[in-house]
Amino acid sequence: MAQAKNDASEKLMVSANAQPPASERIPIIARPFVSDRARKTLDIVEKFVEEECIPADPIYVQQIGEGTANRFSSHPQIIEDLKKRARELGLWNMFLPKNHFKEGAGFSNLEYGLMAEILGKSRVASEATNCAAPDTGNMEVLAKYGTEAQKREWLAPLLEGKIRSAFLMTEPQVASSDATNIELQMRQEGDEWVLNGQKWWSSGAGDPRCQIYIVMGKSDPSNPAPYRQQSVVLVPASTPGITLHRMLSVFGYDDAPHGHGHITFTNVRVPAANVVLGPGRGFEIIQGRLGPGRIHHAMRSIGAAEKALEWMVARLNDPAKRPFGKQLAEHGVMLERVARSRMDIDAGRLVVLNAALKIDSQDAKAALREIAQAKVFVPRVLLEVVDRAIQAHGGAGVSQETPLANMWAQGRTMRIVDGPDEVHLLQMGRNENRRADALRRKLAWQKEEAARVAERYGVKKRDPLQLDRVSGGKAKL
Repeated sequence: MAQAKNDASEKLMVSANAQPPASERIPIIARPFVSDRARKTLDIVEKFVEEECIPADPIYVQQIGEGTANRFSSHPQIIEDLKKRARELGLWNMFLPKNHFKEGAGFSNLEYGLMAEILGKSRVASEATNCAAPDTGNMEVLAKYGTEAQKREWLAPLLEGKIRSAFLMTEPQVASSDATNIELQMRQEGDEWVLNGQKWWSSGAGDPRCQIYIVMGKSDPSNPAPYRQQSVVLVPASTPGITLHRMLSVFGYDDAPHGHGHITFTNVRVPAANVVLGPGRGFEIIQGRLGPGRIHHAMRSIGAAEKALEWMVARLNDPAKRPFGKQLAEHGVMLERVARSRMDIDAGRLVVLNAALKIDSQDAKAALREIAQAKVFVPRVLLEVVDRAIQAHGGAGVSQETPLANMWAQGRTMRIVDGPDEVHLLQMGRNENRRADALRRKLAWQKEEAARVAERYGVKKRDPLQLDRVSGGKAKL
C-alpha cells in the first residue's frame, strides 16, 4: 500500500510539473560539481516542498492568528510537524558548506544553491529544514568565529532547531548602509560590556523562540582605524535592559511571527566572554556573515521567480479568462513576457551558481564581485517576473487572492537588505574602473601596432567610408 502511494505520488509530481525532476534540470555547466548524493537530495527537497510545504503555507498563515500581540507570540504547530518530517527525510542544515564547516549536512554552496532555489518557492520550507534566515547567517558566524563555549551554548540549539536568533546591525538614526556609522555604544566595565543604543530591522526578534541576538556595536570609537572600532557581541534576548518597542511592516506585511523589531538597549550588561572573535573584529565578522547570506537570499529569490512564472503560465491558460475573445496565452505580448521571464530566471540562476562555485573553490572574500553581482541582479529578476505575473492576474494579482503581492514585497526588500544595490554597484564600478590605465595603455599599443602592420603591408590608413566627394566644379572667388 505504501509503495503504491509513493508511486502515485511520483506520477502526480511528473504530471503536475510537466517537466523532469530537479536533478535532471541542473544547468549543464554546474553538473560536474554536483555529487550523486546531492542530486538525490535535490529530488527529495522538490517533492517535500511541492507536496508538503506549499500546501502547508496557507495553514501556517491561518495558525499565526490575529492581533499584534497574538501574532508575535504564536508558533504554528504545522512548522514543528514539517520540521519533524524534514529530519525524517534527511533535509536538515543543508546550508553549511562542507569545505568550511563540519557541522552541516555535507553539501557545497553550489549544491545547496540548487536546493535553496526550491525552498524559495514556499513560505515555510526554509524554516522546516532549519535553513531560514537570519539563523543561517548567525549559525555560520558561531561556527566560524565562536569559541567552544559559545558554540555549546548557542550554536548547538540553533543547529537542532530548538531556538531562533536575530542579527542586530541597522540603526534608525544613521545611514547604516555605511557600517562605520553604527553608534550603539559598547563600554567595557571589568569583565562585562555595557550596551546602550538602539537597533531596528532586527529580523527574527519578534519570534517567541528567539533567544539570542548577535549585535554589532561601537566598542572603540577613538581607534584611528575606522574598521577596528566595532565589535560583535552575543546578547541573550532575556537580558535586563532590552526593550522590543514595535515591529516594522514591509509594505504592510508584518512577517509574523518572526518580524522585524525596533529595539533599545539601556545599560544592558553581558559577560566579556560574549564578544565574538575579540574586540575590534566586528567588520571582519559581518563581512564573513553577509557574503554567504547574500547568495542565500539570491538562491531563494530564483525559486520565488520560478513560482511567479508558474502562476503566470497557469493564468494565461485559464479557460475562464478570455479577454477580447481569446485566452491570454493567445495574445502575443503575454507569450513574450513568458519567454523573457524564462531567459531572466535562467540567467539569474547562472549568476548565483557562479558565485556559489567561486566561494566553494576559494572563500567568500575571494568571491566578493560574484556575490555582489548575484545580490544586485537576482532581486531585479524576481521583481520583474513577479510584476509580469501580477499584470497577467489583473486585480487578483495585487490582492490576497494570490501569493504574488507578498512575493513582490519580499523581493523589493532584497534590494536593501545586506547592503543596498547602490553600495554593491559603486564597489563593482570602482573595481572595474581600476583597469582604466591598463586599458588605455593596451588600446594605445594596439593602435600603434596597427600602424606598424599597415606600414609593413604598404597599406595607407584610410577611413573605410571616406568619399572625398566634391560637388560641382572648382568654387569661384
